[in-house]
Amino acid sequence: MSNEKRRTIKGSAFSWGIFLLILVFINFYQLPYYFSIPGDAKVLSEVIEVDEGFEYDGSLSLTTVRMGRSNTVNYVWSLLSTERDLVHESLIRPEGESDEEYHHRQLMMMANSQDTAILVAYRNAGKEAYFENYGVIVTSFVEGMDAEAKLEPGDRITAVNGMETQTAQDLLDELGDARIGDQVELRVERDGDTLEVVLAVDHFPEELDPSGERGGIGIAHPVTDRELIKSPEVTIDTRQIGGPSAGLMFSLEIYNQLTEEDITRGHHIAGTGSLNEDGEVGRIGGVKQKVIAADSAGAAVFFVPNENGVEGSNYEIAMETAQSIGTDMEVAGIDTFDEALTYLENLQ
Repeated sequence: MSNEKRRTIKGSAFSWGIFLLILVFINFYQLPYYFSIPGDAKVLSEVIEVDEGFEYDGSLSLTTVRMGRSNTVNYVWSLLSTERDLVHESLIRPEGESDEEYHHRQLMMMANSQDTAILVAYRNAGKEAYFENYGVIVTSFVEGMDAEAKLEPGDRITAVNGMETQTAQDLLDELGDARIGDQVELRVERDGDTLEVVLAVDHFPEELDPSGERGGIGIAHPVTDRELIKSPEVTIDTRQIGGPSAGLMFSLEIYNQLTEEDITRGHHIAGTGSLNEDGEVGRIGGVKQKVIAADSAGAAVFFVPNENGVEGSNYEIAMETAQSIGTDMEVAGIDTFDEALTYLENLQ
């Protein structure tokens, strides 16, 4: 074999090696983004069962979004796709939050969403349901702030500066008057022990507050530790679903099983939206993908937060998506649980 041929072969092998390294880099290097794609529509009668509840002919479904960390290929694909979206990782989880902490927080938010949905449904159906609150569970932290160094995920806060603190709102209210440089004393329960923990109020990191004017102790996403007392009992199996966005649809499903009349009128109803204890429907993420998922599942109606008609609302995004995919599914903007019931009562 001539020297020239050997050089050609070596050059070709080197070029292929560089090409393969580039492919590996493109595939495995993760960018600071998540991509989202349409999930599915989960029929809730398959995962929710009220003791001695009523059966019905239609269906109520929650819609899901599938998410993954973005590499270069997924990033470019998402920019070109009409079904995919990119979300910066800072909007998904606080900086420094581990995968385990993230999933734990999502499951706690889902548990809280379930309890709220039960409460709203039972109240509207004239059944017994109320909360007993026990404090505030720490789920995650703002990286670099005092709470991260002195608290642990799972800690239960029961008092702030000597004031009993039973809910996450109580915690926010007690911290509302704190100023940069103040000291905040917490009573914390951890592994059966009661601790007194003093935290400093400091500036938030620049990425959270570019103005540099706001501050806190560094607790992110606090969750109320509470028990829902209810009758009759209800079982919800949602081990593979996290987050709070199923609240409205959970509540409608439970209400339909508690009452004799079928609110679906035999239709397939899908939807999304968080729900608070007053029955108000709140904004959620991934609306575009959820509209597509509902349409693919053959839903006749899709409920989406209306947000009282503000510009850029979930409803506005849902309508744009519905028009772009040419669906016959009706998109209904909803502000309250009662509004959703009224809409269903008027179905043919």
